[in-house]
Amino acid sequence: MNLRALHAFSAVISEGSVTGAAKAMNLSQPAVSRLISVLEAELKLKLFRREGRSLSLTDHGQEFAREAGRILAGVRELPAIAEEIRNRRSKIFRVVSMPRTSLSVVAPAIARFSEAHPDVKVSLDVRSRRELESWIAGREYDMSFGNVPISVATATSVPLARAALEVLMPVGHPLAAKGEVTLQDLTSYVLIQNHPGQMLRRQTDVLFDTQGIRIEHEILATTSGMAQQLVAEGAGLTILDRLSTFATDDRVVTSRPLLPQTWVKFGIIRHRDDEPNPLVDLLTEFLRNRIRECAQLCAASGSIVSIERGAEVPNSMP
Repeated sequence: MNLRALHAFSAVISEGSVTGAAKAMNLSQPAVSRLISVLEAELKLKLFRREGRSLSLTDHGQEFAREAGRILAGVRELPAIAEEIRNRRSKIFRVVSMPRTSLSVVAPAIARFSEAHPDVKVSLDVRSRRELESWIAGREYDMSFGNVPISVATATSVPLARAALEVLMPVGHPLAAKGEVTLQDLTSYVLIQNHPGQMLRRQTDVLFDTQGIRIEHEILATTSGMAQQLVAEGAGLTILDRLSTFATDDRVVTSRPLLPQTWVKFGIIRHRDDEPNPLVDLLTEFLRNRIRECAQLCAASGSIVSIERGAEVPNSMP
């Protein structure tokens, strides 16, 4: 990809016009326009809607802008990384979490890990599953925690837990009076869901399609964290695994088991060629301990199971 064209795209967005981008990049306006055209041709996407002399992002452009921002942020970090290598500073232990369990599992585990090992410099990122292949291929991190199995041939995974899907709702909601909630129960309410194509959404779509149930009223949220906040604000209900609900405020929201019972797995993900790393083993134990805590807190329902002896799992979707 033409990195200069990517910078031009970002500059047009940040400056609000081709003229502003040209000044910021010290280029002519036609040069910036050509770079944008090159990028659109390379991506086979129309990024901007041209209305006279003004530009506005298309839907594809808005989605690409989010990804481009992350790429350019990584590029901007390269000088600092190079300086770190030159100065032979202590190696950073780089960890990435998928969003769903970043607050409920990974953050508590990292906090305890850092308290026990204050000499280790930890970098924690939260990135979506759809970026998995790129950061695994680039070996950007020492380890990841998220949904397993995975469909990336260059990665290996070790399951640490499985959790049942539940329905998250505001405290006092009519469905809170039920011991379990069926898919049919949800048709009378607004359901907050991830966008089509996201992993959790694919799982719930299969459930609804299998029973021939259609949800008429929904709100789309990019992350499960946003879905949880919308539930707390009274906007509707959402389906979420029990392990992830530990990040919610139980004074405001509550959850009930979903029928039919459906399980998801979580575990460690690494590049298959990574060398053994004692820090990975140490953090894995802190993650296991956090999972055990969560499992104990919901022992009555059995909705979280700690997988004590994780084995490598095939890289295919469950």
